[in-house]
Amino acid sequence: MRVAPRPRVACALALAVCVPVTLAQEFPNRPVRAVIPYGVGGSADVLARVIAPAISANLGQSIVIDNRGGGAGLPAFTLVARAQPDGYTILVSASNLASNPILFKKLPYDAEKDFSPISLIAIVPAVLVVQPGSPLHSAKDLIALAKAKPGTLNYGSVGNGSGNHLVTEMFANAAGLQLSHVPYKSAGAFMTDLVSGRLDFVFATIPAAYAFISSGRVRALGVSSLKRSRTLPDVPSIAESAIPGFEVNTWLGALAPAGTPPKVVARLNAAILEALRTPGMGDRLKTLGAEQVGSSPAQMGTYLSAEIERWTNLAKTVKFEVSN
Repeated sequence: MRVAPRPRVACALALAVCVPVTLAQEFPNRPVRAVIPYGVGGSADVLARVIAPAISANLGQSIVIDNRGGGAGLPAFTLVARAQPDGYTILVSASNLASNPILFKKLPYDAEKDFSPISLIAIVPAVLVVQPGSPLHSAKDLIALAKAKPGTLNYGSVGNGSGNHLVTEMFANAAGLQLSHVPYKSAGAFMTDLVSGRLDFVFATIPAAYAFISSGRVRALGVSSLKRSRTLPDVPSIAESAIPGFEVNTWLGALAPAGTPPKVVARLNAAILEALRTPGMGDRLKTLGAEQVGSSPAQMGTYLSAEIERWTNLAKTVKFEVSN
């Protein structure tokens, strides 16, 4: 005859069954996919791959980098916006999440409503550079010449709405300048033309320009961050040398699909903040021209909203080519 378990034994058996199930449901219990809306080797991709191992160690699960380059980031942004909001698919994005609303009439996602902010990871300033033989030795010199010869100074970018195009237009708008924009297919191409004298100046990300600066092939006039960059400590910020308060940076942030449970967002946030505190991480990011930040989810959300507002206001005065 089968004997029914005593109440205490039955309770213990129930707990033994329930505890493993509960633990199995805790986040994370499998690899996390980090979707990057850029190709392999770009600044955002390199920065993400530097910090991913430390985040992985803090989560106890692998971070799988998924590069979804092209289309101004739309395929990647849409993929994450529509992903299951469970924390296993996150977006590691840069500035075009905020600037795309001024470049497209319609978007398949809403940058503020369809994502749950996790953390601002790092900022990457741009640097204003000219060829060594240029008569320009400061941002003030460039502003004075551009005002004296409206529309004659030309600069390069990697296309309409690209990060360096937007930074330059923000600079021109702040200083009241008329400039000539020459789009290229890559940063390497416009840096080559700058060195050869076909361009008057460019704003390039520090990672793209650093080798040219350190080898003397170009001269740095100013950085776009509010304060000097640790990577280029001898180069003044444009804010201190020419336009008080000027600040425009490329940034790297992490976001999850809207509706991701707050506890999961908090777990991801804690893993990122701990990764940024890893010994030597700041120095590694510095070599890439980036400044580590780390923020709360709320601060990331506020930053994103401010960036969207910044570019929206710029679009009121600068006519960008808008796609359907």
